[in-house]
Amino acid sequence: MPITLTLTEGVLPAGSEKQAIGELTHALLESHGLSGNKVMTPNVTAHLHMLPRGRTFAAGEEVDGAWLETKTPAFALADRGVQQAFFASAIEILQRLSNGRLQVGNIWTNGLHAVDGTWSLDGRALSNAELGQAISEG
Repeated sequence: MPITLTLTEGVLPAGSEKQAIGELTHALLESHGLSGNKVMTPNVTAHLHMLPRGRTFAAGEEVDGAWLETKTPAFALADRGVQQAFFASAIEILQRLSNGRLQVGNIWTNGLHAVDGTWSLDGRALSNAELGQAISEG
């Protein structure tokens, strides 16, 4: 389940990006009741994009912000309660780590679902049913 975090340079103190990724990963697993799951934990991946000031925008104007996007199988982040819990946690994490630099209104989130059968673990594309089975064994 890749997490993409895009930040305007400087919205988080230098060096805290790794902590943000760690906390976001934990929050995604926790919101699904999968903390410590041996299959999912190593397969929640992340990448960070740092963009210079003047290269991030809202309403056509320069803005300092954070953008969080998840890509998950269709059964993940499907329940409204899970969605609310995870994204509320994610926003809180980013706002807290920014030491007040990031305003809540300048943190944008979204989630995408992968096409069934395109999710791969250990070099093998799995259907949602196969992935669910693997997770339940982890």
